[in-house]
Amino acid sequence: MLTKCNTDATVRGMKTIPTRKERKKRRKAYYVASCGRAHVQVYRRRTPSRNWAYMVVNYSDQNKRRFDCYSGEQEAIEAATKLARQMSERDVLSASMTREQSLEYAAAVQALSPYGVSVADAVSKVAECLKELGNLPALSVAVQFYRQHHRETIKKPVAEVAAEFIKLKESRGASAEYLKDLRYRLNKFTGDCHKAACDVTTADVQDWLDGVNLSSQSYRNFRTVLYTLFHHAETRGYASGNPVEGVEQIKVNRGDIQIFTPLEIRRLLAAAPPRFVPSLSLGAFAGLRTAEIIRLDWQDIDLPGRHIVIGASRAKTGTRRVVPVSENLAEWLSPYAKAKGKVWNWPAFTIYRAQGETAAATEVKADAEKGIRAQPAIDWKPNALRHSYASYRFSVLGDAGRVAGEMGNSPAMVFRHYRELVKPDAAKVWFDVRPESADNVLPMPAAVSV
Repeated sequence: MLTKCNTDATVRGMKTIPTRKERKKRRKAYYVASCGRAHVQVYRRRTPSRNWAYMVVNYSDQNKRRFDCYSGEQEAIEAATKLARQMSERDVLSASMTREQSLEYAAAVQALSPYGVSVADAVSKVAECLKELGNLPALSVAVQFYRQHHRETIKKPVAEVAAEFIKLKESRGASAEYLKDLRYRLNKFTGDCHKAACDVTTADVQDWLDGVNLSSQSYRNFRTVLYTLFHHAETRGYASGNPVEGVEQIKVNRGDIQIFTPLEIRRLLAAAPPRFVPSLSLGAFAGLRTAEIIRLDWQDIDLPGRHIVIGASRAKTGTRRVVPVSENLAEWLSPYAKAKGKVWNWPAFTIYRAQGETAAATEVKADAEKGIRAQPAIDWKPNALRHSYASYRFSVLGDAGRVAGEMGNSPAMVFRHYRELVKPDAAKVWFDVRPESADNVLPMPAAVSV
């Protein structure tokens, strides 16, 4: 019955199993490229679409066979010929190897053995890299770069990283103003970014910054905060690199330096409410930043010693400095000599409101009966108090280094921005602006509702 079954398998419509001889005949090469002792076979096969395809048998990788496929006959023959020539050259080279070369090859095999990589594979990849990079030192640099930017990271949502970052800054004694700014900017970013820190790309940050309609200065401020955040993430293993490094940097055009004239500062001081007079005079005659005034305590001002100590925790640059108190500034501050606590003892944002309100209060209405002519209100110029102090002080001293030390800036910046901005006569008048009389200056109350 078994014989009959095998015989019955040859009935019409059934294919017989080819014999070994028939299979060998069917596998006969279509073309053989020869060079020396090297022979490379090319086989031709029908594709499912009924077109011819040509397969070159490639034994170049240490007797591991692979098939290189080509759609054209001539292309396959040229590839086979080239391969046969290369294999023949290797045979010749192998036969002529010196003892040192043989030892070098054996050492290469041993070095690669733990990684399961053949010499041929290693050489092929190194040659490919050298073609792109040009030399081995560049290849080493590329490997180091890859390791730095593709190391294992801990997946942690950006919002959690931001919260951890803020908590760390709190524990290290960051100022309330800085923490408030951090929370505002990071909450705005994390509210839109729901990725893990390690998955955030430069394109993600750039697209977000481009899409939130920021001014040039706000763009820079957000970029700085995000850079600091991802630096924190990188150093703690939450990201393999800092995506903000590649984000576009925008140059802020601050325009020309604007200052107040002696007449304008006199009008501003005359119009200022008593609680704002100390802050206004400190900005005009000591060059303190608004943020430094907000942090300043009355105990930091030594009127008898004629100096103000700006501690590292109060300075923008984090560096302690001592600012001299001019004679006219001492007169403006003397009514508050016994005051305690903060110089600006109200919410920080209200000092900016006081600036605008004081500037608006300088407007003078015309009064024909009293012979008073109308005067428009003075426009409040951004950072003009500090710019004014620097300009007039530099004109008096002529020493950029000394002015820079008083202001907490670099001498180069002082020299670049404030040299020859005002004349010495105007500077003398500026530092001679004084209260009309002590009776006209009211003591500052302990607290004022705003």
